[in-house]
Amino acid sequence: MKRPIKILLIVIGTLLVGLGFIGIFLPFLPTTPFLLLAAVCYSRSSDRLYSWLLSNRWFGQYIRDWREGRGIPLKIKILSVSLLILTIAYSVVSVVPSSAGKILLILVASGVSAHIISLPTKEGD
Repeated sequence: MKRPIKILLIVIGTLLVGLGFIGIFLPFLPTTPFLLLAAVCYSRSSDRLYSWLLSNRWFGQYIRDWREGRGIPLKIKILSVSLLILTIAYSVVSVVPSSAGKILLILVASGVSAHIISLPTKEGD
């Protein structure tokens, strides 16, 4: 692979890891898809970064579980949906003044919650 493309993939992968990290704390920003995309970027550009990502104590298990079809632990699903609901409820009550904005937030929260719930649940956790 050409060097500029490798560098671009490393930069994109690093940005995606950053977004995934932020997604741990912001329920409306999904962690797993960003980490999976970062893994793809790193796998095509840097064996060292790809290995680091898969062995990372915070991110590695998410990626390994997803790749192996084990799904997401139930406690992570519950935590994600709970934080999403709390964040959206606070925004609807205290931040967003318009009814249309409130309805939009509720619809987005409902869709994201339904998506999280529909993902495979990892057995044994």
